[in-house]
Amino acid sequence: MEPLTLGRRLRAARERRGLNQQSAAEAIDIPRTALTNIEAGTRSVSTAELMQLASLYGRQPAAFLSDDDETMEELSIFLPRALPEMQGSEGFGAAVQRMVDLCKVGAHLRRQLDQHRDAVVPNYRAALHSTTEAIRQAEMVASEERRRLGLGNAPLSNLAEIITAEGIWVAAAELPDDFSGLFLSHADVGLAILVNGGHSLVRRRFSYAHEYAHALFDREEVIAATRRTNASALVEKRANAFAAAFLMPAEGVSEQLQQIKKGYPSRQTQIIFDVANNSMSDTEIRPPSGSQTVTYQDVATIAKHFLVSYEAAAWRMRSLNRISQVDAQELISKKEFGNDYLKMLQFTELLDDSSPETGEREREQELRSELIRLATEAFRREEITLPRLREIAMKLDLPANEVVSLARALTSGP
Repeated sequence: MEPLTLGRRLRAARERRGLNQQSAAEAIDIPRTALTNIEAGTRSVSTAELMQLASLYGRQPAAFLSDDDETMEELSIFLPRALPEMQGSEGFGAAVQRMVDLCKVGAHLRRQLDQHRDAVVPNYRAALHSTTEAIRQAEMVASEERRRLGLGNAPLSNLAEIITAEGIWVAAAELPDDFSGLFLSHADVGLAILVNGGHSLVRRRFSYAHEYAHALFDREEVIAATRRTNASALVEKRANAFAAAFLMPAEGVSEQLQQIKKGYPSRQTQIIFDVANNSMSDTEIRPPSGSQTVTYQDVATIAKHFLVSYEAAAWRMRSLNRISQVDAQELISKKEFGNDYLKMLQFTELLDDSSPETGEREREQELRSELIRLATEAFRREEITLPRLREIAMKLDLPANEVVSLARALTSGP
Protein backbone atom coordinates (compact mmCIF):
# COMPACT_ATOMS: atom_id res chain seq x y z
CA MET A 1 0.00 0.00 0.00
CA GLU A 2 1.19 3.55 -0.77
CA PRO A 3 2.63 5.28 2.33
CA LEU A 4 0.35 8.29 1.71
CA THR A 5 -2.84 6.17 1.79
CA LEU A 6 -1.66 4.27 4.86
CA GLY A 7 -0.70 7.54 6.56
CA ARG A 8 -4.14 9.03 5.95
CA ARG A 9 -5.85 5.99 7.45
CA LEU A 10 -3.61 6.09 10.50
CA ARG A 11 -4.27 9.81 10.99
CA ALA A 12 -8.04 9.32 10.64
CA ALA A 13 -7.96 6.51 13.21
CA ARG A 14 -5.93 8.65 15.63
CA GLU A 15 -8.35 11.57 15.30
CA ARG A 16 -11.30 9.23 15.79
CA ARG A 17 -9.80 8.16 19.11
CA GLY A 18 -9.43 11.83 20.09
CA LEU A 19 -5.63 11.62 20.34
CA ASN A 20 -3.16 14.29 19.29
CA GLN A 21 0.09 13.39 17.58
CA GLN A 22 2.19 13.99 20.67
CA SER A 23 0.23 11.63 22.92
CA ALA A 24 0.01 8.95 20.21
CA ALA A 25 3.73 9.15 19.52
CA GLU A 26 4.57 8.92 23.21
CA ALA A 27 2.30 5.88 23.59
CA ILE A 28 4.34 3.88 21.06
CA ASP A 29 7.66 5.51 22.01
CA ILE A 30 8.58 7.30 18.78
CA PRO A 31 9.28 11.03 18.18
CA ARG A 32 6.26 13.16 17.30
CA THR A 33 8.00 14.21 14.06
CA ALA A 34 8.23 10.54 13.08
CA LEU A 35 4.46 10.12 13.46
CA THR A 36 3.92 13.37 11.54
CA ASN A 37 5.98 12.00 8.65
CA ILE A 38 4.20 8.63 8.76
CA GLU A 39 0.79 10.32 8.51
CA ALA A 40 2.08 12.59 5.72
CA GLY A 41 3.30 9.57 3.75
CA THR A 42 6.94 10.69 3.76
CA ARG A 43 8.15 7.96 6.12
CA SER A 44 7.43 4.26 6.03
CA VAL A 45 5.98 2.52 9.06
CA SER A 46 7.52 -0.66 10.41
CA THR A 47 5.48 -3.76 11.15
CA ALA A 48 6.05 -3.30 14.87
CA GLU A 49 4.93 0.35 14.72
CA LEU A 50 1.83 -0.55 12.71
CA MET A 51 0.85 -3.20 15.24
CA GLN A 52 1.36 -0.77 18.13
CA LEU A 53 -0.67 1.97 16.40
CA ALA A 54 -3.44 -0.47 15.50
CA SER A 55 -3.67 -1.59 19.14
CA LEU A 56 -3.68 2.03 20.33
CA TYR A 57 -6.46 2.98 17.90
CA GLY A 58 -8.57 -0.13 18.57
CA ARG A 59 -8.18 -1.56 15.06
CA GLN A 60 -6.76 -4.66 13.46
CA PRO A 61 -3.50 -3.97 11.51
CA ALA A 62 -5.09 -5.51 8.39
CA ALA A 63 -7.83 -2.85 8.47
CA PHE A 64 -5.24 -0.22 7.53
CA LEU A 65 -3.83 -2.28 4.66
CA SER A 66 -6.88 -3.49 2.76
CA ASP A 67 -10.38 -2.38 1.80
CA ASP A 68 -11.56 -5.99 1.78
CA ASP A 69 -14.44 -6.48 4.24
CA GLU A 70 -13.01 -9.90 5.11
CA THR A 71 -10.22 -8.17 7.06
CA MET A 72 -12.76 -6.59 9.36
CA GLU A 73 -12.80 -7.83 12.89
CA GLU A 74 -16.03 -9.32 14.22
CA LEU A 75 -18.17 -6.62 15.79
CA SER A 76 -18.74 -8.74 18.87
CA ILE A 77 -14.98 -8.65 19.49
CA PHE A 78 -14.32 -5.11 18.34
CA LEU A 79 -17.12 -3.23 20.11
CA PRO A 80 -16.17 -3.91 23.75
CA ARG A 81 -12.65 -2.69 23.02
CA ALA A 82 -13.78 0.40 21.10
CA LEU A 83 -16.49 1.11 23.69
CA PRO A 84 -15.03 0.21 27.09
CA GLU A 85 -18.15 1.73 28.67
CA MET A 86 -20.01 -1.42 27.59
CA GLN A 87 -18.12 -3.33 30.26
CA GLY A 88 -19.16 -0.99 33.06
CA SER A 89 -22.78 -0.44 32.05
CA GLU A 90 -25.01 -3.45 31.52
CA GLY A 91 -27.77 -1.28 30.05
CA PHE A 92 -25.42 0.43 27.61
CA GLY A 93 -23.93 -2.84 26.45
CA ALA A 94 -27.38 -4.38 25.99
CA ALA A 95 -28.63 -1.38 24.00
CA VAL A 96 -25.66 -1.45 21.62
CA GLN A 97 -25.81 -5.22 21.22
CA ARG A 98 -29.55 -5.13 20.48
CA MET A 99 -28.94 -2.50 17.80
CA VAL A 100 -26.19 -4.63 16.26
CA ASP A 101 -28.31 -7.81 16.35
CA LEU A 102 -31.30 -6.15 14.67
CA CYS A 103 -29.11 -4.51 12.03
CA LYS A 104 -27.49 -7.88 11.27
CA VAL A 105 -30.96 -9.33 10.67
CA GLY A 106 -31.83 -6.40 8.43
CA ALA A 107 -28.56 -6.54 6.48
CA HIS A 108 -29.10 -10.26 5.83
CA LEU A 109 -32.67 -9.66 4.65
CA ARG A 110 -31.49 -6.91 2.32
CA ARG A 111 -28.93 -9.24 0.78
CA GLN A 112 -31.60 -11.92 0.33
CA LEU A 113 -33.87 -9.43 -1.41
CA ASP A 114 -31.02 -7.78 -3.35
CA GLN A 115 -31.84 -4.46 -1.70
CA HIS A 116 -28.37 -3.59 -0.37
CA ARG A 117 -28.39 0.23 -0.49
CA ASP A 118 -25.36 1.46 1.42
CA ALA A 119 -23.66 2.47 -1.83
CA VAL A 120 -26.48 4.96 -2.45
CA VAL A 121 -25.14 7.24 0.29
CA PRO A 122 -22.38 9.47 -1.15
CA ASN A 123 -18.91 9.25 0.34
CA TYR A 124 -17.46 12.73 0.94
CA ARG A 125 -14.29 11.51 2.64
CA ALA A 126 -11.75 14.34 2.82
CA ALA A 127 -8.57 15.10 4.72
CA LEU A 128 -8.77 17.53 7.64
CA HIS A 129 -6.05 19.91 8.80
CA SER A 130 -7.87 22.74 10.56
CA THR A 131 -11.14 23.82 12.12
CA THR A 132 -11.67 26.26 9.25
CA GLU A 133 -11.38 23.41 6.77
CA ALA A 134 -13.75 21.27 8.83
CA ILE A 135 -16.42 23.99 8.78
CA ARG A 136 -15.96 24.66 5.07
CA GLN A 137 -16.38 20.97 4.22
CA ALA A 138 -19.40 20.67 6.51
CA GLU A 139 -21.21 23.66 5.00
CA MET A 140 -20.52 22.51 1.44
CA VAL A 141 -21.68 18.92 1.99
CA ALA A 142 -24.75 19.95 4.01
CA SER A 143 -25.84 22.18 1.13
CA GLU A 144 -25.14 19.44 -1.42
CA GLU A 145 -27.04 16.83 0.60
CA ARG A 146 -30.08 19.06 0.89
CA ARG A 147 -29.95 19.58 -2.87
CA ARG A 148 -29.46 15.85 -3.59
CA LEU A 149 -32.34 14.85 -1.32
CA GLY A 150 -34.63 17.57 -2.66
CA LEU A 151 -35.11 19.16 0.77
CA GLY A 152 -34.79 22.80 -0.27
CA ASN A 153 -34.68 25.17 2.69
CA ALA A 154 -37.57 23.62 4.58
CA PRO A 155 -37.31 22.35 8.18
CA LEU A 156 -36.75 18.60 8.47
CA SER A 157 -39.73 17.19 10.33
CA ASN A 158 -38.72 13.50 10.54
CA LEU A 159 -34.97 13.29 10.30
CA ALA A 160 -34.85 9.60 11.25
CA GLU A 161 -37.14 8.76 8.33
CA ILE A 162 -34.98 10.76 5.90
CA ILE A 163 -31.83 8.94 6.99
CA THR A 164 -33.54 5.54 6.92
CA ALA A 165 -34.58 6.17 3.33
CA GLU A 166 -30.86 6.39 2.51
CA GLY A 167 -30.32 2.81 3.64
CA ILE A 168 -28.93 3.64 7.09
CA TRP A 169 -30.34 1.90 10.16
CA VAL A 170 -31.41 4.36 12.86
CA ALA A 171 -32.67 3.95 16.42
CA ALA A 172 -32.63 5.60 19.83
CA ALA A 173 -31.72 3.89 23.11
CA GLU A 174 -30.72 4.67 26.67
CA LEU A 175 -27.04 5.60 26.57
CA PRO A 176 -24.76 7.17 29.18
CA ASP A 177 -25.54 10.88 29.42
CA ASP A 178 -22.13 11.91 28.07
CA PHE A 179 -22.86 9.92 24.89
CA SER A 180 -24.85 11.72 22.20
CA GLY A 181 -24.74 8.90 19.71
CA LEU A 182 -22.85 6.22 17.80
CA PHE A 183 -22.19 5.50 14.15
CA LEU A 184 -21.32 2.00 12.96
CA SER A 185 -19.94 0.93 9.59
CA HIS A 186 -19.33 -2.78 9.19
CA ALA A 187 -19.98 -5.51 6.63
CA ASP A 188 -22.16 -7.35 9.16
CA VAL A 189 -24.63 -4.48 9.63
CA GLY A 190 -24.03 -1.91 6.88
CA LEU A 191 -24.33 1.66 8.15
CA ALA A 192 -26.14 2.29 11.45
CA ILE A 193 -26.86 5.21 13.77
CA LEU A 194 -27.82 4.98 17.43
CA VAL A 195 -28.67 8.15 19.37
CA ASN A 196 -29.31 8.79 23.04
CA GLY A 197 -33.04 8.32 23.57
CA GLY A 198 -32.77 9.91 27.00
CA HIS A 199 -32.02 13.30 25.47
CA SER A 200 -34.69 15.80 24.47
CA LEU A 201 -36.13 15.97 20.96
CA VAL A 202 -33.86 18.75 19.76
CA ARG A 203 -30.74 17.01 21.03
CA ARG A 204 -31.77 13.75 19.38
CA ARG A 205 -32.40 15.55 16.09
CA PHE A 206 -28.99 17.21 16.25
CA SER A 207 -27.42 13.83 17.08
CA TYR A 208 -29.10 12.15 14.10
CA ALA A 209 -27.67 14.86 11.82
CA HIS A 210 -24.27 14.65 13.53
CA GLU A 211 -24.02 10.87 13.10
CA TYR A 212 -25.28 11.18 9.51
CA ALA A 213 -22.24 13.39 8.91
CA HIS A 214 -20.03 10.51 10.04
CA ALA A 215 -21.80 8.27 7.50
CA LEU A 216 -20.98 10.80 4.78
CA PHE A 217 -17.40 11.65 5.80
CA ASP A 218 -16.04 8.86 8.01
CA ARG A 219 -17.50 5.53 7.01
CA GLU A 220 -14.06 3.91 6.61
CA GLU A 221 -14.04 3.87 10.43
CA VAL A 222 -15.87 0.95 12.04
CA ILE A 223 -17.27 3.11 14.82
CA ALA A 224 -17.63 6.76 15.70
CA ALA A 225 -18.65 7.40 19.28
CA THR A 226 -19.76 10.96 20.02
CA ARG A 227 -18.75 11.71 23.60
CA ARG A 228 -18.09 14.89 25.52
CA THR A 229 -14.46 13.80 25.84
CA ASN A 230 -13.74 13.81 22.10
CA ALA A 231 -15.64 16.97 21.15
CA SER A 232 -12.40 18.77 20.26
CA ALA A 233 -11.45 16.28 17.51
CA LEU A 234 -11.63 17.83 14.03
CA VAL A 235 -13.96 15.10 12.74
CA GLU A 236 -16.38 15.87 15.58
CA LYS A 237 -16.23 19.60 14.88
CA ARG A 238 -16.97 18.85 11.23
CA ALA A 239 -19.93 16.66 12.18
CA ASN A 240 -21.29 19.37 14.50
CA ALA A 241 -20.94 22.02 11.80
CA PHE A 242 -22.66 19.73 9.31
CA ALA A 243 -25.57 19.10 11.69
CA ALA A 244 -26.13 22.82 12.21
CA ALA A 245 -25.98 23.57 8.48
CA PHE A 246 -28.14 20.56 7.54
CA LEU A 247 -30.85 21.40 10.07
CA MET A 248 -30.66 25.18 9.50
CA PRO A 249 -29.60 25.93 5.90
CA ALA A 250 -28.10 29.38 5.38
CA GLU A 251 -30.74 30.43 2.85
CA GLY A 252 -33.50 29.13 5.09
CA VAL A 253 -32.26 31.20 8.03
CA SER A 254 -32.07 34.26 5.75
CA GLU A 255 -35.63 33.67 4.60
CA GLN A 256 -36.87 33.55 8.19
CA LEU A 257 -35.02 36.74 9.08
CA GLN A 258 -36.46 38.44 6.01
CA GLN A 259 -39.96 37.47 7.06
CA ILE A 260 -39.51 39.23 10.38
CA LYS A 261 -37.54 42.02 8.67
CA LYS A 262 -34.45 41.46 10.78
CA GLY A 263 -30.77 40.93 10.15
CA TYR A 264 -30.21 43.70 7.61
CA PRO A 265 -27.35 46.21 7.92
CA SER A 266 -28.21 49.36 9.86
CA ARG A 267 -27.42 51.30 6.69
CA GLN A 268 -28.35 50.07 3.22
CA THR A 269 -27.37 51.60 -0.11
CA GLN A 270 -29.88 51.48 -2.95
CA ILE A 271 -28.45 51.87 -6.47
CA ILE A 272 -30.68 53.45 -9.14
CA PHE A 273 -29.73 53.21 -12.82
CA ASP A 274 -30.77 56.12 -15.07
CA VAL A 275 -31.28 54.67 -18.54
CA ALA A 276 -31.82 58.09 -20.16
CA ASN A 277 -28.44 59.43 -19.03
CA ASN A 278 -26.68 56.06 -18.86
CA SER A 279 -25.63 56.79 -15.30
CA MET A 280 -26.36 55.72 -11.75
CA SER A 281 -27.12 57.30 -8.43
CA ASP A 282 -27.14 55.83 -4.93
CA THR A 283 -29.39 56.51 -1.99
CA GLU A 284 -28.73 55.50 1.60
CA ILE A 285 -31.65 53.84 3.37
CA ARG A 286 -31.69 53.82 7.14
CA PRO A 287 -34.19 51.48 8.79
CA PRO A 288 -35.89 52.84 11.92
CA SER A 289 -33.59 52.82 14.94
CA GLY A 290 -33.55 49.43 16.67
CA SER A 291 -35.67 47.73 14.01
CA GLN A 292 -32.81 45.40 12.99
CA THR A 293 -32.00 44.21 16.50
CA VAL A 294 -32.37 40.43 16.78
CA THR A 295 -34.11 39.62 20.07
CA TYR A 296 -34.48 36.44 22.12
CA GLN A 297 -38.01 36.19 20.70
CA ASP A 298 -36.59 36.14 17.15
CA VAL A 299 -34.12 33.41 18.08
CA ALA A 300 -36.94 31.36 19.62
CA THR A 301 -39.03 31.85 16.46
CA ILE A 302 -36.24 30.50 14.26
CA ALA A 303 -35.63 27.62 16.69
CA LYS A 304 -39.35 26.77 16.50
CA HIS A 305 -39.30 26.87 12.69
CA PHE A 306 -36.33 24.51 12.28
CA LEU A 307 -37.11 22.35 15.35
CA VAL A 308 -33.78 23.04 17.01
CA SER A 309 -32.77 24.31 20.43
CA TYR A 310 -32.68 28.01 21.27
CA GLU A 311 -28.89 27.88 21.66
CA ALA A 312 -28.38 26.07 18.36
CA ALA A 313 -30.41 28.75 16.56
CA ALA A 314 -28.45 31.57 18.19
CA TRP A 315 -25.04 30.08 17.35
CA ARG A 316 -26.14 29.29 13.80
CA MET A 317 -27.01 32.95 13.22
CA ARG A 318 -23.64 33.88 14.65
CA SER A 319 -21.82 31.43 12.34
CA LEU A 320 -23.65 32.99 9.39
CA ASN A 321 -22.57 36.47 10.58
CA ARG A 322 -26.18 37.60 10.97
CA ILE A 323 -25.37 38.69 14.53
CA SER A 324 -22.11 39.69 16.23
CA GLN A 325 -20.26 37.66 18.85
CA VAL A 326 -21.34 40.19 21.50
CA ASP A 327 -24.97 39.91 20.38
CA ALA A 328 -24.75 36.11 20.39
CA GLN A 329 -23.47 36.06 23.96
CA GLU A 330 -26.21 38.47 25.02
CA LEU A 331 -28.87 36.31 23.36
CA ILE A 332 -27.50 33.14 24.96
CA SER A 333 -27.69 34.83 28.35
CA LYS A 334 -31.44 35.26 27.67
CA LYS A 335 -31.98 31.60 26.91
CA GLU A 336 -34.47 31.22 29.77
CA PHE A 337 -36.63 34.01 28.35
CA GLY A 338 -36.54 32.29 24.96
CA ASN A 339 -37.52 28.98 26.48
CA ASP A 340 -40.30 30.62 28.49
CA TYR A 341 -41.56 32.11 25.23
CA LEU A 342 -41.57 28.66 23.59
CA LYS A 343 -43.24 27.18 26.65
CA MET A 344 -45.95 29.79 26.49
CA LEU A 345 -46.56 28.80 22.86
CA GLN A 346 -46.64 25.13 23.98
CA PHE A 347 -43.50 24.15 22.05
CA THR A 348 -42.07 22.38 25.08
CA GLU A 349 -40.49 19.65 22.92
CA LEU A 350 -37.91 22.23 21.82
CA LEU A 351 -36.60 22.77 25.32
CA ASP A 352 -33.32 21.09 26.25
CA ASP A 353 -34.70 20.07 29.63
CA SER A 354 -38.00 18.76 28.27
CA SER A 355 -39.19 15.26 29.05
CA PRO A 356 -37.86 12.64 26.65
CA GLU A 357 -41.24 10.89 26.57
CA THR A 358 -41.56 11.48 22.82
CA GLY A 359 -38.33 9.52 22.45
CA GLU A 360 -40.04 6.40 23.78
CA ARG A 361 -42.23 6.26 20.69
CA GLU A 362 -39.37 6.70 18.24
CA ARG A 363 -36.88 4.38 19.96
CA GLU A 364 -37.01 1.76 17.21
CA GLN A 365 -39.84 3.10 15.10
CA GLU A 366 -37.93 3.49 11.82
CA LEU A 367 -35.77 0.42 12.39
CA ARG A 368 -38.79 -1.73 13.26
CA SER A 369 -40.73 -0.43 10.26
CA GLU A 370 -37.92 -1.24 7.83
CA LEU A 371 -37.24 -4.68 9.29
CA ILE A 372 -40.92 -5.70 9.16
CA ARG A 373 -41.15 -4.50 5.56
CA LEU A 374 -38.10 -6.56 4.63
CA ALA A 375 -39.19 -9.66 6.57
CA THR A 376 -42.73 -9.78 5.19
CA GLU A 377 -41.44 -9.23 1.65
CA ALA A 378 -38.84 -11.97 2.12
CA PHE A 379 -41.62 -14.30 3.33
CA ARG A 380 -43.75 -13.42 0.30
CA ARG A 381 -40.84 -14.35 -1.98
CA GLU A 382 -40.22 -17.54 0.03
CA GLU A 383 -36.74 -16.33 0.98
CA ILE A 384 -37.45 -17.00 4.66
CA THR A 385 -39.57 -19.59 6.43
CA LEU A 386 -42.55 -19.07 8.72
CA PRO A 387 -40.52 -19.92 11.85
CA ARG A 388 -37.89 -17.36 10.80
CA LEU A 389 -40.59 -14.70 10.32
CA ARG A 390 -41.92 -15.43 13.81
CA GLU A 391 -38.41 -15.24 15.22
CA ILE A 392 -37.86 -11.79 13.68
CA ALA A 393 -41.22 -10.57 15.03
CA MET A 394 -40.25 -11.67 18.53
CA LYS A 395 -36.86 -9.96 18.23
CA LEU A 396 -38.78 -6.75 17.53
CA ASP A 397 -41.15 -7.33 20.46
CA LEU A 398 -44.11 -7.49 18.07
CA PRO A 399 -47.01 -9.99 18.20
CA ALA A 400 -45.84 -12.83 15.96
CA ASN A 401 -49.37 -13.87 14.95
CA GLU A 402 -50.19 -10.37 13.71
CA VAL A 403 -46.97 -10.16 11.72
CA VAL A 404 -47.65 -13.58 10.18
CA SER A 405 -51.18 -12.52 9.29
CA LEU A 406 -49.90 -9.41 7.55
CA ALA A 407 -47.25 -11.38 5.73
CA ARG A 408 -49.73 -14.01 4.51
CA ALA A 409 -51.97 -11.26 3.21
CA LEU A 410 -49.14 -10.30 0.84
CA THR A 411 -49.18 -13.76 -0.72
CA SER A 412 -52.91 -13.75 -1.47
CA GLY A 413 -52.68 -11.54 -4.55
CA PRO A 414 -53.46 -7.82 -5.11
